[in-house]
Amino acid sequence: MGQHWQELVPVDRYIVYANGLLHDYDRKVLTFLYQPLIGSVCFSLYMTLWAELEENRLWSESSSHHILMNLLGINLNEIYEARLKLEGIGLLKTFVKEEDDIRSFIYELQPPLTPEQFFLDGMLNIYLYRKIGKNHFSRLKRFFSDHKNQVENEYHDVTKAFQDVYSSATPKSIQYMQDVAGDLRADDDKIFIGRNEQDAIQIDLNHFDFALLTAGLNESLVPKKALTKKVKDVISNLAFLYTIDAIQMKNIIFSAIDENNEINIEELRKAARDWYQFEHQDKLPSLIERIQPVLYQSQKVEPKTKEEKLIHYLETTSPLQVLKDVSGGAEPSQADIQIIEDVMFKQKLLPGVINVLIQFVMLRTDMKLTKSYVEKIASHWTRKQIKTVKEAMELAKNEHRTYLDWSSGKKSGRTAKQKPIRTEILPDWFDEEPQKPTHVPQKENEDAAAKKREIEEILKEFRK
Repeated sequence: MGQHWQELVPVDRYIVYANGLLHDYDRKVLTFLYQPLIGSVCFSLYMTLWAELEENRLWSESSSHHILMNLLGINLNEIYEARLKLEGIGLLKTFVKEEDDIRSFIYELQPPLTPEQFFLDGMLNIYLYRKIGKNHFSRLKRFFSDHKNQVENEYHDVTKAFQDVYSSATPKSIQYMQDVAGDLRADDDKIFIGRNEQDAIQIDLNHFDFALLTAGLNESLVPKKALTKKVKDVISNLAFLYTIDAIQMKNIIFSAIDENNEINIEELRKAARDWYQFEHQDKLPSLIERIQPVLYQSQKVEPKTKEEKLIHYLETTSPLQVLKDVSGGAEPSQADIQIIEDVMFKQKLLPGVINVLIQFVMLRTDMKLTKSYVEKIASHWTRKQIKTVKEAMELAKNEHRTYLDWSSGKKSGRTAKQKPIRTEILPDWFDEEPQKPTHVPQKENEDAAAKKREIEEILKEFRK
């Protein structure tokens, strides 16, 4: 948890700058559309930074992060984490300058998307729908929309044009125009106060394998010219949103080709959404942090020991990928994914902590995720406020006897005469070497036994 100290300390100074005037209507957009996605702490940080701007001004006075901590009533960890989330969702840009061991920041507030941009975004609107549900989403749509203008059907436009009303008396002197040209522009070190509209979130094109996609597309069915810059942007966003690889995307594109051999973007979005809902039982994706936040990562240098490599793996890998790795590369079942997703949202555990939980439970329960057992351990870790991979590993070591009782349905209390009998398999990051179970159930077939041996070999790579 010391990572933020390298990035931010209370005495660091900051100045707030607004990338264009922020309007009062933006408060409603931030409150009802963004807050469900970013949370109340991020929302409070944005609104506090905004409040530091004087009315109709773009720059604030300099301040320290210690004052910001007192204003918000939260620690520096939470401020740093909230800042990263605001940056990720496009509401904040951060610039830093270091001079003579003094560090100062500029926090550039970005205006939120307009309601129309948000509801047609293709990413944020999907995440919001999943977060708040159909009824509340429909209510917000009604709140941020109104009746169309009926003027065209019932009235005639009789508005006069500029040239119909005004005439221009221009000076004939060229020198006059040259003299006043400088007066018309803003001074060199200033800009005019105005409003800059926010760009929609765009996933970097490098995150998707377009080379593989292009190779898989039949030129006669989908010409390369159909993959325009706009289409590629949409494909990249859809691939991130719905976790679609190049092979799956190829089939989705085929269903979005129109009669002109062009890719219909709306049909592409619909096809991607239909594919995801078919694969995930009519559910939509949720906005979650895919890997352990930098704030709670402990590996700051290249890992060398096997323990450091394991921690680095758990901190830089998504829970979905860990599930796949533990299963020997096989796709996890929808039931297992749902269990992990529910724990992340209900118990508010970070991805790295979830990864430790997955490893621990899978090896303790013969490679099965039992919903009640996972939720019970997750609830315990939440109450203990576990944030880092190391903390989760240490707690699992200290409490594994209690967790063994939970899995077998026993009470946690033991008498002094009761000697615990260890029959469970434990992850390799435990201090003691895993012992063989006293009773190994007979496998129904050799394939299942081979799969289990393969998993154990994979995890042995991370043994201390």
